[in-house]
Amino acid sequence: MSSIQAIFFDLDGTLVDTAPDLGYALNLQLTRHGRPTLTDDEIRPFASHGSRGLLGLGFGVTPEDPNFIVLRDEYLHLYDQVFTRQPKLFAGMQTVLTALDESQIPWGIVTNKPKRFTQPLVASMGLHVQAACVVSGDDAPQPKPSPATLLMACEQIAVDPANCIYVGDAERDIQAGKAAGMQTVVALFGYLDAGDRPEAWGADVMIHQPEELLDFI
Repeated sequence: MSSIQAIFFDLDGTLVDTAPDLGYALNLQLTRHGRPTLTDDEIRPFASHGSRGLLGLGFGVTPEDPNFIVLRDEYLHLYDQVFTRQPKLFAGMQTVLTALDESQIPWGIVTNKPKRFTQPLVASMGLHVQAACVVSGDDAPQPKPSPATLLMACEQIAVDPANCIYVGDAERDIQAGKAAGMQTVVALFGYLDAGDRPEAWGADVMIHQPEELLDFI
């Protein structure tokens, strides 16, 4: 990977560890419904799949279930109250961001998380000061795996997608990055579950820890 003009990160499970707060909200909801709570280890693999994955884990429902919308709205209401409790950068990620800043390589955030959560969460961590752009899932007509949000990010900071890297922990991240014409990296330290096969996603690189990204800049 050479001539890198920018690096874009998925948010949940790639740049920031948000699983504790996502899980906290789920456990609040489970308790409200008289169900047993789940451990962090049980929740973490599903954290990257948003409310759909978490409700599937906690309540065994799918979006086709007639109760799904009600449960989803209830979950989002609870998450809205706790989502800035304790988000934190993954270990080693600050080293990467500092190195990018020192190398004058802009970095941004491209996530499927709705703007109502993305913007306050990023601001609560002070990341909005450093990030060249922050693009949420509802900023474009289609979220990932569509490349729309990634292409929007490139337009915002005037870079060529072919000279950019997208880092994510889900198959849709790699699909979106490839569709945008970017080089793609799987964050194996993210929220992968037992059924994921990242080696089959077609990414350019897989990394076990954030610092490995420094090999490409």
